[in-house]
Amino acid sequence: RVGLPKEVVPMALLRPISGSGSVALLADMFEAYGPDSYIGMLASVICCSSETTFYTAAVYFGSCNIKNTRHTITAAICSDIAAVVFSILFVNLIF
Repeated sequence: RVGLPKEVVPMALLRPISGSGSVALLADMFEAYGPDSYIGMLASVICCSSETTFYTAAVYFGSCNIKNTRHTITAAICSDIAAVVFSILFVNLIF
C-alpha cells in the first residue's frame, strides 16, 4: 500500500541489523531485477540512506562503557523508518 515492493522488504528489515548482509541482498537484487529497475533503484537508495543501527550503537556505546542508551535506539529506528519512507518518495519522484 505504501509503494514498497515485497522484494525490497527484506532489505528494509535487514539493513538496520547487518551491513554486509544487506549489501549481499542488494547484489542479489541487482542480478535478479537489474540496477536500473524500480526495485534495484529503491533497494540502492534504502541501502545508502540508512545505517546499521544496532551494530553502530553497540560499537560506540560499548567503547565508552555506556550501559543505558536511553532514547538512542528508538530514535535510530525512527530514522531507519524515515529513510525507507523518504526513499520510496524519492524513487517515485525520479522514476
